[in-house]
Amino acid sequence: MTGGVMGVPVFCVVVLAFICNGHTLGIQNPLYRFKRSQENVSLDPIDCGSRTKQQVFTNSHNFSLDIRMPGVVPTGSDTYLCTAFSLPTSRDAYVVDFIPHANMDTVHHMLLFGCQTPVSSSSYWDCGSVQGTCEDEASIMYAWARNAPPTKLPKDVGFRVGRSSGMSHLVLQIHYGDVSAFKDHHRDCSGVTLRMTTKLQPFIAGIYLLMSVDTVILPGKRVTNADISCDYTSYPIYPFAFRTHTHHLGKVVSGFRIRDGKWSLIGRQSPQLPQAFYPADEELNVKYGDTIAARCVFTGEGRTVKTYIGGTSDDEMCNFYIMYYMDSKHAIPYMNCMESGAKDLFQHIPAEANIPIAVSPGQMHSMMHMGHSTDHQDNKLMLDENKAEQVLDQDYHLEQVSAWPQSSLQLGQVSGLALDSDANLVIFHRGDHHWGASSFNSQARYQQRSQGPIQQSTILVVDPDKGNILKASGRDMFFLPHGITTDKNNNYWVTDVALHQVLKVSGDGRDRVLLALGEAFTPGSDNNHFCQPTDVAVDTETGNVFVSDGYCNARILKFSAEGKYLSQWGAGSSERKRRIPFRIPHSLVFLPDRQEVCVADRENGRIQCFIAQTGEFLKEIKKEEFGGEVFAISYSPAGGGLIFAVNGESPYRSTPLRGFVIDYSTMDILDTFNPEKKEFKMPHDIVETRDGSVFVGDAGSKSVFKFTTEKLHRSVKKAGIEVQELDEMEAFVRTKVRPEHNVLKTAAIQEKQTVSLQPQPQEEAAEDEEEKKKSAAKPNGEHGVLPAVITGLLLVPLLLVISIGLFICWRRNNACEVKTEPSSVRGILGKIRGKAVGSLNLGNFFASHKGYSRQGFDQLSTEGSDQERNGGDSSDSENEEYSALPPPPSSS
Repeated sequence: MTGGVMGVPVFCVVVLAFICNGHTLGIQNPLYRFKRSQENVSLDPIDCGSRTKQQVFTNSHNFSLDIRMPGVVPTGSDTYLCTAFSLPTSRDAYVVDFIPHANMDTVHHMLLFGCQTPVSSSSYWDCGSVQGTCEDEASIMYAWARNAPPTKLPKDVGFRVGRSSGMSHLVLQIHYGDVSAFKDHHRDCSGVTLRMTTKLQPFIAGIYLLMSVDTVILPGKRVTNADISCDYTSYPIYPFAFRTHTHHLGKVVSGFRIRDGKWSLIGRQSPQLPQAFYPADEELNVKYGDTIAARCVFTGEGRTVKTYIGGTSDDEMCNFYIMYYMDSKHAIPYMNCMESGAKDLFQHIPAEANIPIAVSPGQMHSMMHMGHSTDHQDNKLMLDENKAEQVLDQDYHLEQVSAWPQSSLQLGQVSGLALDSDANLVIFHRGDHHWGASSFNSQARYQQRSQGPIQQSTILVVDPDKGNILKASGRDMFFLPHGITTDKNNNYWVTDVALHQVLKVSGDGRDRVLLALGEAFTPGSDNNHFCQPTDVAVDTETGNVFVSDGYCNARILKFSAEGKYLSQWGAGSSERKRRIPFRIPHSLVFLPDRQEVCVADRENGRIQCFIAQTGEFLKEIKKEEFGGEVFAISYSPAGGGLIFAVNGESPYRSTPLRGFVIDYSTMDILDTFNPEKKEFKMPHDIVETRDGSVFVGDAGSKSVFKFTTEKLHRSVKKAGIEVQELDEMEAFVRTKVRPEHNVLKTAAIQEKQTVSLQPQPQEEAAEDEEEKKKSAAKPNGEHGVLPAVITGLLLVPLLLVISIGLFICWRRNNACEVKTEPSSVRGILGKIRGKAVGSLNLGNFFASHKGYSRQGFDQLSTEGSDQERNGGDSSDSENEEYSALPPPPSSS
């Protein structure tokens, strides 16, 4: 009886302390405040309602609209609620920016429609029934899910609404997944702010949706493709952003334009990342006669029944959104494509559409700290083994192989590296010749011809495993070697900056010059001369040759396989950036899966990529980590495309010399690496082998370094909860579920629901966490004093009550065991965390297709649940390229 009586005050005190402590954390942790402000949760319905539908005018043309739910409380899970807003102008207006106010812990997704007549005039209504959203045809203007960031439109582009657009109303639809998020009975004001203008916009934005309606994913089948394609029959559109959407079985979604048989990528992304509108991969247009196509790749592993396209958490979705703009005279706000793609058409889809995309650590870190709840089913997904061989494991880090080579190679300045058709390493070095201050005069003419050519073998074929020399050639041929590559016939394509030539040399060891481009020892800037050319890239299909030229010319030249001049181009730039000429285009690489050429623009510290056929500029990668210098690049199609690069010393910055692994699509740095014992002095070229090893040739130290992948894994603890983290993550993680440890490694890094009662074993992780706690507490230290005092005061009677209980227990039984119950703690944490669920509301549309029998879906809803219910538990720079000349101002 005494124990029961004591339980009441003990429970009360514990609850009060827990609430007070939570209040303290809420004050001290800015992330917590941010999260709540994103949800726009208000316990005061009057305050909540006052936040909705505000109009803020900044000047005579510009204003903003705040479209929010008017303080709603969904009555059940998978509820779809809508609210309508009459546009505040009788003139045309243009939406130029979307700013979401929601959090995925509360909102599964939001859609914004434009139409003439909403189905209801109520402040909000249930639009998950047949009632729907609009009486007339609705156009999707905006979509949000998974804590996606804001979407900003390009300059001079806007969504037209108002008088002449046919859109006099906007309808906000919100899908509330798990009603348990509202167990505190708060009212929700989630929504979106629109930045608008009445100023005429020359280009009008619209949405093109490709959506599969009849895909069936077989249980246990590793790969199922959902293909959609339609012929385009309207005025030209210019895609500038894209968005993907599937549920949990989706692995990668890609969209393409097909013109004259050529597939051009619009965008591809993992649907497990925040479902934002991402910038389109290329600047391209879609015109009459083109075909627009999309593919979603699914896996049926972990499922025991067929999975259909539909709206519940057991169904799937395949959506690819294209946000485009077009001339205002021909503007169409919304188009869609729901036709299944022909098999013979999709036989030619680029291989990248089938390969998962690596997720950068920054993206994974962001998702982890935004409180994302990830479905347990994700842990059962495994990559297709055949595709997995092409994907770089991001839980691995490149480390130096210190025992390579096993014996000394006796190299001079290493200027170039390549691989032959047998995957052997090819080294191009300068023997006893050096590039010094007196090597060239002011007209870039070589001044040391009297020394004769290099007498040593300058081309070495080396075993990549042991480092022993397999073949040696290139004697008495070269004066100052620079770049080297191989073609499909194992011929060497090399550049010599002293000769000002590009030479095609036989790879059989007989040193036959099969083709010579340029005039020996004669610099020039016309189509038949080079000036210190740096590198060569060869198109593996056509045999076309690309030359980077070079130290005193700032251009890329293209030749046929027979040496016929075809074209040339200079540096590229986006439409809104001033073009900056190349400053020593130093390294070239051909991207066979993309038919592109990328160049390391050394002194500009950037990588630029171009369409190989036309020389059209595509993209630029420029990172602070490069330190203003990029010396060399290489490429691998693994993981959706990876660029390997090395930087160099800059006279203006002090940046460590190292190698980089860069995601081609996201342009994020996935890994950096450098030697362990001997530092880089002047890393000059880089190449990656089929098995994932990376070799770096260093001109400064006259050596070649080998790097291989070593697993890098660490365990850290955050707020007492143990978390398994990987330094580098992939969108699709190779997962091994270990029930005995209950460790879950998913694309969003799900936390273990186990309280760690042991001290932090890793000092570094503990110190990092302590620093984070300190930095979070400092700005609000003065506000945390009072709650801390209250907590302390509440703990005093708690200790007193416990002491009395122990004394009574001892008096009655002379012994009393005190046991901790981790399971109860896990229960509390589980309740606090909640579960995110949801389902799609696809409505009468599915009921009218393929005999689909589900009832009560809204035909305008295109988003469904992607969260299922849980079923349970130069120091030597003076010797190397010393006399680099700046490019002439007139260079193109």
